[in-house]
Amino acid sequence: MAANYDYEEAPGTYDDANRQDLGYDPNFVPDSVKSFVVHLYRHIREKNVYEIHQMYEISFQTLSDRLFKDTPWPSVDAVAHYVDNDQVFCLLYREMWFRHLYARLSPTLKQRIDSWDNYCSLFQVVLHRVVNMQLPNQWLWDMVDEFVYQFQSFCQYRAKMKNKTEQEIALLRQFDQAWNVYGVLNYLQAFVEKSNIIQILEQEKEGGEQFTATDGYDYSGGSNVLKVLGYFSMVGLLRVHCLLGDYQTGLKCLLPIDISQQGVYTSVIGSHIATIYHYGFANLMMRRYVEAIREFNKILLYIYKTKQYHQKSPQYEQILKKNEQMYALLAICLSLCPQTKLVEETVNSQLREKYGEKMARMQRYDDEAFAIYDELFSYACPKFITPSAPSFEEPLVNYNQDAYRLQLKLFLYEVKQQQLLSGVRTFLKVYSTISLAKLANYMEVDEATLRSILFTYKHKTHSVDSDGKIISNADVDFYIDDDMIHVVESKPVKRYGDYFLRQIVKLEGVITDMDRIKLE
Repeated sequence: MAANYDYEEAPGTYDDANRQDLGYDPNFVPDSVKSFVVHLYRHIREKNVYEIHQMYEISFQTLSDRLFKDTPWPSVDAVAHYVDNDQVFCLLYREMWFRHLYARLSPTLKQRIDSWDNYCSLFQVVLHRVVNMQLPNQWLWDMVDEFVYQFQSFCQYRAKMKNKTEQEIALLRQFDQAWNVYGVLNYLQAFVEKSNIIQILEQEKEGGEQFTATDGYDYSGGSNVLKVLGYFSMVGLLRVHCLLGDYQTGLKCLLPIDISQQGVYTSVIGSHIATIYHYGFANLMMRRYVEAIREFNKILLYIYKTKQYHQKSPQYEQILKKNEQMYALLAICLSLCPQTKLVEETVNSQLREKYGEKMARMQRYDDEAFAIYDELFSYACPKFITPSAPSFEEPLVNYNQDAYRLQLKLFLYEVKQQQLLSGVRTFLKVYSTISLAKLANYMEVDEATLRSILFTYKHKTHSVDSDGKIISNADVDFYIDDDMIHVVESKPVKRYGDYFLRQIVKLEGVITDMDRIKLE
């Protein structure tokens, strides 16, 4: 059975009707908020990226925790006159206002639509006017990330039609273009094209442009906003296409970014994790298990080494959640394609601790094994969406889980097709050569059926990469010559470095403990 699959809603719906009950006045601006807005506006005008980053990452979170735990920030109209009614700043402030609302409260349908209108206005300004400012990469990433998240959230909200009021249905009919999938994709694609980011990255490879070396910032007095939004929009497109189940198009959108190298996407921890998570998941669904394992291994090792530095970050809980999800996806990949030699010992140790027992049971391919595949996939997969508008005809039905159920069905169908392959792999690991007749006898099938199984093994252990080349995912491969099967097993490269480093750390711990002992 598919696991229950739904969104956690925020504590409660917050609308105009209950504002006064909670003592919230949208026009009241505390002195600390006035100071925050005035200073942030000044730093943006002066292009002081460091100070903007400090205010955005630290001051905004501190004020939110202290003053606005259960209420929205003051309305944009209340703060506009402190910033000379600057249109761009007011749009940026509203973007932060809505992000806080989504994080701390539960937006109403009208607020979801207003947030879409604000993104449209902000993006139109960036795309069609000269925006002479520099913003921190963290803010620009959060903008793209939140835009895609709110689209995903709206699709899930809209798909729960059963308990919608007549007023909500009327609003959905009236604003049918709000968070339209074509509108979302068009904005992200427009950023990619208008920024010329693909050409910039190509020129950089030839030694021309300096984009990655400066983390996307323009130190010659220009603006980084359009270029960096264009860059992060490629990751946004990958994420949207994964939500839609179009993995090939998603990976194609990410092609200009070389994820085997450090890049601007690694300058923001949230961007780094989101990129590799969706890249790995898309490769998993396209049977490119080796590529998925390789990238999951790298990012999990990176998180293991650096997560202590992000403990005070607002993204820390999300980092830990994605970390756990990627371990679950890695467990799936290694169960379908046992390439443990690609996994660092540190990551492998963590994986065995979390999923060692389940991975052993997954190799049996019985009902219990399929239930574990179901459980891990349901826990670790993206929150798939159905982007089409609902039917407003009675009776109203919920369809928010339809896309998820379809992807789960396709995934489990693939797992079931792998069932026969586990037996073939077991025998091939034992022999260097074996006749077709002998193997058919062992597997209790006729030779024609065995040839079919071997063809299936070849098909399932090979896939097509982004360049159109056929690549092998097999840990054990073979070829047939004159009714004899010749086995080609890849030899794992032994790594001793991790083992010795761990022993050194243990030894240092023992020495430290010994130093504490006072000898009489």
